[in-house]
Amino acid sequence: MPTDLLELFPDGAPRTLAVPLPPGRTVRGSEGADERPVLWMSEEPAPAGLWSRLHAAHESSGLWPLLLDGLGGDMSRPWQGGELWQATSTPDQHDAERVLAGRWADQTGDGDDSPPPAEEDSFVAPYGRAWPGLAPALPPRVAVREHADHWAEQLSQALSEAHLGLVPAQRSSDVLAAVGWHGAINHIGVAELCAVLRSWEDRFGVRVIGAGFAELYLSVAAPPSTLDEALPIAAEHFAFCPDNILQGQRPYTVAAYAERLVDAPTWAFWWD
Repeated sequence: MPTDLLELFPDGAPRTLAVPLPPGRTVRGSEGADERPVLWMSEEPAPAGLWSRLHAAHESSGLWPLLLDGLGGDMSRPWQGGELWQATSTPDQHDAERVLAGRWADQTGDGDDSPPPAEEDSFVAPYGRAWPGLAPALPPRVAVREHADHWAEQLSQALSEAHLGLVPAQRSSDVLAAVGWHGAINHIGVAELCAVLRSWEDRFGVRVIGAGFAELYLSVAAPPSTLDEALPIAAEHFAFCPDNILQGQRPYTVAAYAERLVDAPTWAFWWD
């Protein structure tokens, strides 16, 4: 493995990477120049097929591939400019259901002395202010790895200027905390966010394939196949990223959003 990539790992454990890389460099976070780099990124947009080859090498390299998009196409924000900050906690310190229940309460007014306005209740219909609980796990319909490879390639084509990143992480759900991404900071901390992603990995075959300044892209190998399966997942999405619903497509309700989750092979999120 190239020396600059080895600098991403503080433990010094032996790792190998046989996949040739295009020109690129490591990036340090905003903690200061003396901090170790948090990711490697390509100098140019990601070459076709490279994501899947690096994905296959993850077990030996310890590096998770991530398609990187910038604010308005400006790769300096947050990536090249190191607009990244170390998380104040780790995903291990958070329980996904507790995180989502707390975010749900914040959005619905659950726990306040006075009920929310009637129009707010409609946002979460058919649910009320009380947190409905986690959605049941679903079986993958396709091979998780191949599904992630396919949709990463599709995302690379859709975001034609996206660069390729490599992040030291044992699982895809931890990459955003590892790199210090704070695109959702106005709503949820990155460690809490990653705790939810871990749960989605386990229950829905989710893999993190890309991120922008405030966007997140996931492949989903076990999507809901019916509206009944989709509704509790939509409730989790509302707690996780209310902007997906409140600033998404009309009508702005969990029920309408759930219809769009049926058979959806990918999930995308955006935070204001």
